[in-house]
Amino acid sequence: MGSENMSHNTLSEQLLELSLKSGAQAAEVYESRSLSRPVFFEANRLKQLETSQSEGTALRLWYNGRPGLAVAYGDVEPLAMVEMALALSQLNQPEPVELSCNSQSHYPDLGASVSVDQLIDWGKEAIAQIRQVYPDVLCSGDWECDEETTRLVNSEGLDCHYKDTTLSCYISAEWIRGDDFLSVADGQTQRCQLHPDKLAHQILQRLMWSQENVLTLSGRFPVLFTSKASDMLWGTIQAALNGKQVIEKATPWTQRVGTPVIAPTLTLYQDPEVGPYSCPFDDEGNSTQYLMFVENGILRNFYSDRTTGRQLGTKTTGNGFRPGLGSYPIPGLFNFLIQPGSTSLQELIREMDHGLIVDQILAGGDDGISGDFSINIDLGYLVQGGEVVGRVKDTMVAGNIYNALKQVVKLGSDADWNGACYTPSLIVEELSITGKDN
Repeated sequence: MGSENMSHNTLSEQLLELSLKSGAQAAEVYESRSLSRPVFFEANRLKQLETSQSEGTALRLWYNGRPGLAVAYGDVEPLAMVEMALALSQLNQPEPVELSCNSQSHYPDLGASVSVDQLIDWGKEAIAQIRQVYPDVLCSGDWECDEETTRLVNSEGLDCHYKDTTLSCYISAEWIRGDDFLSVADGQTQRCQLHPDKLAHQILQRLMWSQENVLTLSGRFPVLFTSKASDMLWGTIQAALNGKQVIEKATPWTQRVGTPVIAPTLTLYQDPEVGPYSCPFDDEGNSTQYLMFVENGILRNFYSDRTTGRQLGTKTTGNGFRPGLGSYPIPGLFNFLIQPGSTSLQELIREMDHGLIVDQILAGGDDGISGDFSINIDLGYLVQGGEVVGRVKDTMVAGNIYNALKQVVKLGSDADWNGACYTPSLIVEELSITGKDN
C-alpha cells in the first residue's frame, strides 16, 4: 500500500501509452488506494473490528480536443478503459488541454499508522473517563486509522505520488432521564496521535452544562458558536471564495478584493503544511500553496483550478480537486483555517454575560451562497451573568452569515478541526433567537 509501490505500478504507463497510440493528444491517470481499519464501540463495549480496502483508477484523455473520462475500481482492463474514454470524449465539446508538468515526483509520506490495539485502548480509555462521572450514560463511537495513497501521471511527464495516514475518532454519549433524551457527540481528526483525554473532557463539559433544562430566549441576543458549531458559518464563505463563483458572478465578493468584507478580528487562509488534511499537490498535479483569503477582515484572494485561473486571467492556486473519482477537477479546498484568538472558552462565556451557546445543530437550514440561514439547535445552552445555567430545547437561530461575520466580537483560543476546517469558538454580537417555552 506504500507510495513507493505505487510509483512502480505499470498500469498508469500502460493507460498513457494506449491512449496516445489510439490518437489521443494528451492523457492523465489518477490512482487512489485506501486501507481503513475502524474499531466500533456500542453501549460502552467494543462491538466490531473491520478492515476495508479500495482501489480506483481514473483516465482522462483528449481526442480531437474533446475530453473523455473513464473510471474503474479494483482490477482494470487497460484497453477497455481507453476505449470507454475515447467513446465518451465524442459526447463533449472541445476544450483546451491543461496538464501540469510539475517536476517534483516524490513527496514525504504524511502521518503514521497505529495498531488496532492502540485504537481499542484509546476508545476504552475515553469511555471509561466519561462513565466514571456519568455511569448512566451509554457511549458509542468509532476509532479509525485510514491510509490513502495517491498517484498522478500524465503525458507531459508528470509523475507524483504520496501516502497519507489519518487517525479519526467519534463518540456519541446518550443520556436518558425519564422522557428527556440527550445525545452529546464530538470527535477528532489528527495525524500520528489521538487524544482520548481531551475528547472525554469535551463530552463531560457538555453533559455538565446539560444537567438542567431551562427556559429559552426569544429576541435578539449575543450568540456564541463553539468550535464544533462555528463550522456551520464557514461553508458559505468557502463558496464565496471560489473562483468559479466569481466567473458566474454568484459571490457577493466579486469586486471586493482589497476591501473589508467581514470583521477585522477574522483572518482566513489555507496552509499545505498544517493539519490532518494537508496535501502536497492537487488533483491536477500542481503544488499546493499557502494562500491568504481574508486578512484582518480584508479580502485578498480567491482560489482556483487551472481552468478557472485561466478564465480569470490569473493562474491556478493549486486548488483543483475532484469531488469524486469520476469527476473532473474543479476549484476546491484541502484545508481552511481561521486564525484563533487568545481567549479561552470559559472566558468567552464570561465576557458574553447573557446570551446563547450553540454547540450542535440539526442538518440543513442554510440557503447556500446567499448566506441566509435558519437553524434548529440540537444542543445549546443559556448563559446568564457569564455562567452556563442549563440546556435549551426547541430553539432556532436565524440570520445572514455575511452580516453575522461582520459582527464577530471575539474569537476563542480553542481552535479545532471540523472536517477540513480549523476554527475556534466565536461570539457574534447579535442574532435572532426564537424559542418555545419548556
